[in-house]
Amino acid sequence: MKIPEHELEWSFSPTGGPGGQHANRASTRVELRFDVAASDTFSDAVTDRIIDRLGPEIRVVEDGSKSQSLNRKRALRRLESMLEEAAKPPPPPRKKTKPSRAARQRRLDDKRHRSETKRLRQKPR
Repeated sequence: MKIPEHELEWSFSPTGGPGGQHANRASTRVELRFDVAASDTFSDAVTDRIIDRLGPEIRVVEDGSKSQSLNRKRALRRLESMLEEAAKPPPPPRKKTKPSRAARQRRLDDKRHRSETKRLRQKPR
């Protein structure tokens, strides 16, 4: 799933936390915004599914690395994986089934066996 670059909105800021002079001066924190509602990348059905699951605008923040380029790549990968997951069609409805007669019999036999085991553990009366 490839998103055109002009539909992505990037912003950068200094990252918080420790890191010394580099962290205070370098804008390595990446914020990526993608407006799903305004995008023409997906079909109407897929766009509706994504909006239902993620909302009309997606915001991804990445500040795990001291490298802005690495944070950009990670943010883009996260956005793409979120979109792929949200764009999947819903699974088919589950068919109701009943346990087979043999399965019911095995369950009852196991219950009888467990009951007998627990009965044998009790102190004699």
